[in-house]
Parts: sequence; C-alpha cells; structure tokens
Amino acid sequence: MSPYPLANILFLDIETVPQYASFADVPDAWKELWNYKASYLIKDKLTETSENIYNRAGIYAEFGKIICISCGVISGTGKEKKLLLKSFYGDDEKMVLQQFSGMLLKWENGPAKYLCAHNGKEFDFPYLCRRFIINEMPIPAILQLSGKKPWEITHIDTLELWKFGDYKSYTSLNLLAHALNIPTPKDDIDGSKVCEVYWQERQMQRIVTYCQKDVVTVAQVFLKLSGEPVIKEENMDIK
Repeated sequence: MSPYPLANILFLDIETVPQYASFADVPDAWKELWNYKASYLIKDKLTETSENIYNRAGIYAEFGKIICISCGVISGTGKEKKLLLKSFYGDDEKMVLQQFSGMLLKWENGPAKYLCAHNGKEFDFPYLCRRFIINEMPIPAILQLSGKKPWEITHIDTLELWKFGDYKSYTSLNLLAHALNIPTPKDDIDGSKVCEVYWQERQMQRIVTYCQKDVVTVAQVFLKLSGEPVIKEENMDIK
C-alpha cells in the first residue's frame, strides 16, 4: 500500500525548449554565455560545436523555458481508480506558470499534499523554481525548499524510490515502465524531439500529448512501486 494518500499526490511532468529557435537568433551576450556553458558539454570536438548542440539548451533553466506542464490526480480506490489529467501550455511561459501556480494555490489547501515526478528532485522541481524566479514570480509554497526541514518537503521522486539508496546510475522512465511491465504508449516523439516539434513544426498539441503520457506513466510506476493496482486506460480523464 502507498505510504501517502493517493488522492493527495499531484503527478507532474514538464516540457522545456531553448528560448530561441536557433543559435543564430540568440542575442550576442547570451551566445557568449552559451559558448562557455557548451565548452563543458561538448564531448566530441570533431563533430560538436556550441552551435550544433544548442538544441540541448532547453535542459538548462538559464537558457530554456517551460512550454508545457501536465498534471494528474488519482481518485477512487482499488481497481476502479481514475486519473484526472490537466495541462497548462503555450508560448508565453509566464502565463503557463501563472495558470499552474493558480491551480497549486487551490489544490494545496487542507491536508498535506505531495508532488511526484520522475527525476523530479533533479530536474522538474528545481527547473520550475528557477523559472518562477527568472519570471519574477513567487515560488508556490509546495515547491519552496527554503526554510524547510527535510521531513517538511513533500516531494516524491519515482527515480529515487527505484534506486533504494543506490545512487550509481540513472534509470529512465521508459526503461522503468518496461521493467515493471507497465504498458507505455507508442509515441511519435520522445524528449529529444520536443525542441524540433516546437520550434520547427509548431505542433504544440503533440508535445502536450507526449507530456500527458509521461504523467500517466509516472502515476502507474508509483502505483506499482507501492503495491497498488495500476489504473485502467478507460479510467484516464483529460480536462
């Protein structure tokens, strides 16, 4: 059984992209800063340059922006559990963050609430906090770490749960789902294609669908790790 009340967990995933469509569009001052950052990222100096690895810039909160935040909450019990999904997305990052923050403000009232993501403690949660700060917005209380004792932080990370104290390796969400025999949808894109789909193909809905599917997988992985039945596909509700 889950050590946390399932109805009090918000499962989430974010999608990020570089702030500019191409390296050529980056302002000169930012180009210099990216060149310096890229010098530590380049592994093959014969084939990689700071320009041709610019599509990786979205991974870093200083050079990227959030274009989609998808969330899921569980209702019901046993085999009749349902997952309600909602996404906040758009070109205007500040609007996306405002909508997400407004939802959190309403949702986090009452009993202790939890945020759950895969690799959330290393990526999703800190990235969100940094982008709130950069956009001169207050960090929602549930994301805030400052001044909190470790046991007061209500963040759950399925990657951390799977490690069981072993910090030597990274296990992707897709690999973990397959290892746990959790069905995963056949996506037409993966994380490495988000930048291209956003900046070149301008197909936001494909990105939203991909993000929502990751939230579903995070929730299913958490249920498996907690010894709970997974949620039936027909019990997924997208708002």
